[in-house]
Amino acid sequence: MPSLLGVLAHPDDESLLAGGVLAQHAAAHARTAVVTMTWAPDSPRAPELADALRALGAGAPRMLGYGDARNPQAAPGRPRLVDAPLDEVVAALVQQIRSFRPDIVVTHDALGQLTGHPDHRRTHQAALLAVQDAGLAHLHPEAGEPWQPRAVYCATHPESGVGELGPLLERVGKSILAVPDSYVTTSVDVTRWADMKWRAILAHRGEVARERSLPGILARLPEADRNRIIQTEHFTRLTPGPAKGDPVQLTH
Repeated sequence: MPSLLGVLAHPDDESLLAGGVLAQHAAAHARTAVVTMTWAPDSPRAPELADALRALGAGAPRMLGYGDARNPQAAPGRPRLVDAPLDEVVAALVQQIRSFRPDIVVTHDALGQLTGHPDHRRTHQAALLAVQDAGLAHLHPEAGEPWQPRAVYCATHPESGVGELGPLLERVGKSILAVPDSYVTTSVDVTRWADMKWRAILAHRGEVARERSLPGILARLPEADRNRIIQTEHFTRLTPGPAKGDPVQLTH
């Protein structure tokens, strides 16, 4: 199994969007880790994130500490991710990539997932640039020895796969942004790891308590309905840098 580095915007994104794949790879003794772009390491969501990553076998939190575009309590005194200079954000991610040296980086899609959150879109942009820069020694030399991940997998939702999730989000006033089915290159059945994924989602206790958040919505569903929603994860594979040999596969 290839090593995975998740680059996600908020605490809970790692569990909702790629929790099954992270658990799957960790169970196969692959190295896994997650970089979280927003919320400070001393914020209330940091210990919840630590519990979620422990459930997934994904190591300790790696929090960059930028502010959340929609929550001023995320990182008081720090710039919001959407306001921070892009070069600065990319350099911070290059350091994380070169430090962890992953085979695969998992991040958000260009739409910012179903709801189009601006932090998701900014994370997508910064992650793609950082993956390209990380392999070039003349860029960000202060960030360590160059390392080129073999692929980027963007977590996404195909139009045909929105299913029960669409009405649930619409009911709380959220938008539904899905990609054409042709954009999905990899769909992973994570049923075997769904219990671990669900424990990780539940670790984000503050979000579970909220009515409009996805963890809260899922927590109030019947178990069978919830399992249908969380047991498949969809991705679009992008190959950065010069192509060498066969494209890496997220699963075997």
